[in-house]
Amino acid sequence: MTLVVVVAVVAVLAAAWVGRNNRTYAAALDPGNPDGKGAQALARVLDQQGVEVDVVRSAAALEHATADASTTIVVTSSGQLGRSTTARLLEHQGAATLVVVGPGPELVRELGVASFPITTVPSGPVAAGCPAYVGLEVRVDVAETYRTPGCFRGEGGVMVARPRSGLTLLGAPAMLTNDQILEGDNAAVALRLLGERQRLVWYVPSLADLGGADSVSVRSLLPDWLVPGLWLLLLTGVGVIAWRGRRLGPLAREPLPVEVKAVETTRNLGRLYRRAGDRAHAAEALRAAARARQSERLRLPHRVSPDRLVDAVAAHTGRPVAEIDALIGPTAYSPRDDQELASLAALLTELDREVSHR
Repeated sequence: MTLVVVVAVVAVLAAAWVGRNNRTYAAALDPGNPDGKGAQALARVLDQQGVEVDVVRSAAALEHATADASTTIVVTSSGQLGRSTTARLLEHQGAATLVVVGPGPELVRELGVASFPITTVPSGPVAAGCPAYVGLEVRVDVAETYRTPGCFRGEGGVMVARPRSGLTLLGAPAMLTNDQILEGDNAAVALRLLGERQRLVWYVPSLADLGGADSVSVRSLLPDWLVPGLWLLLLTGVGVIAWRGRRLGPLAREPLPVEVKAVETTRNLGRLYRRAGDRAHAAEALRAAARARQSERLRLPHRVSPDRLVDAVAAHTGRPVAEIDALIGPTAYSPRDDQELASLAALLTELDREVSHR
């Protein structure tokens, strides 16, 4: 019974150990991954071709690896790089050639490349179009292109970008996988890209190397032109609002919610004048109304001068000019009490009657 328990424990431990190793090398494009998404086939072919392949899986291991003019550093699983690990990678690069496979927008920016990855779906093999890979074609289902110098031009840019000396961006990571390494000339392109130098350091970044400052912000995933474009759109909207706001249409007449009779308005104004004791203002209102009626009846201009109106009324009624001027002229008297105000109203009514009848 004890022997059975011991055997079972050993079997569980062995399975756990094997499973741990499988999980370690289960990443896509890992040189130890034999699955379709792995890159074990390419790593073995490079080794058979005499290239010394050194696989490192942490930033610390990378710093201990030799990087000189005879070394190529290839970075797969580049999505696990952060700001700090990217800075450590660039510091350790030295004279070595750096090949970054499938870099995203944030990593491209950290590498100092002024281009944004553009996803493209090639309809067939993509020819090299450059002397470095003359006569070769890449065949992949999907790829990223960059607007920089390079080879294998697709829609929007090149799949193998060389933005500066010592740096290569590979936007077609599928060409390195076990599944697609034999498609088209993928194997030849991969061997020429990674086997150019005597030694190859294959760096598979680890998330364990990242720090708190390596978090990715939403803005870092957006193209550089988006924020200026939004500001331009906002300013354009404000300009359109200001432009259209000045274009007022014609005035529209709207009916009043309540119609007030003229007699009620006159009586209410009279009550206000009486309460205020402003007899001079009330008298002037009476004279102004009388002038308007008389100028209309005598067919005089609407804005006739008071002196001319006095002369016309005097000539029409036969009264003396001085008498008419005392009633509606500019030198007319101001009533001193309510009785004189009432008398003035009566005299103006009588004058209206004479002007109308003659």
